[in-house]
Amino acid sequence: MIRLAACQYAIELLETWDAYAAHLTELCEAAAARGSQLLLLPEYAGLVLSGQLPPDERSDLQGSIAGIQPLIPAWRDLCESLARRLRLYLLPGSLPVLDSDGQYRNRAWLFGPEGCLGYQDKLMMTRFEREEWNIVGGREGLRTFDTALGRVGVLICYDSEFPLLGRHLAEAGADLILVPSCTDTVAGFHRVRVGAQARALENQVAVLQSPTVGLAPWSPALDENVGRAGLFVPPDRGMPADGVVAQSSELCPALSQWLYADLDLEEVRRVRSHGQVFIRRDWLEQWQVLEPRR
Repeated sequence: MIRLAACQYAIELLETWDAYAAHLTELCEAAAARGSQLLLLPEYAGLVLSGQLPPDERSDLQGSIAGIQPLIPAWRDLCESLARRLRLYLLPGSLPVLDSDGQYRNRAWLFGPEGCLGYQDKLMMTRFEREEWNIVGGREGLRTFDTALGRVGVLICYDSEFPLLGRHLAEAGADLILVPSCTDTVAGFHRVRVGAQARALENQVAVLQSPTVGLAPWSPALDENVGRAGLFVPPDRGMPADGVVAQSSELCPALSQWLYADLDLEEVRRVRSHGQVFIRRDWLEQWQVLEPRR
């Protein structure tokens, strides 16, 4: 049994590095005190660093992501030190990173007790990211991370709405998929939530979602945020009948709060061999029949 913590992360204006570091440290320490072994923060949670920029810079869509680039090394060091000290796995959300080819990519690092395990870039861009923000999709595909808790994959927000991306992670051996999300409407939240639950169903894996919440008029990228944290599994023998292990009660709390959930990954794996249905196996068999006809 492992304990997971997914944050409904309220976007706050933190105007100094010390204020931000204290904020993230307090948040992570609170989850660690509850016995959490893996902490998930949402997509673009790292963009809260832009609160440290001058008001005219942080209120500029392009200027805000350019302005935070010098802060990213210290942010990564802080996240890594928290994961090492608290002896847990931490995905502190994502943020736009200026890549070696001069393009910005939406990147999420995973840290553990042993340090940095690597990163996952978002692959599928929303219209806002593509048309207004000039952020491009990742060029390295999907990867999995081996942890003491099990093999983990990451689908950043919109990526979770594409079945073949989830399937790729499942075939690579992921038992748990992390979905950090950032949505500014109830409809957007539900698209990601439905996608997350669908990926759990069709691949017979567990999926953990963490959203941004709250209003941040000082940020043109994070001005409105709506969502619930949740942990989803395939509805089957030994699992919740609706596939929902846990979900936050409020759609948009005023302050950041953790959703804690205990998960037995062995029970999730058991569904794939002893469940009422074998969706994962049957999907593959049918795909092999259909593939030659394409």
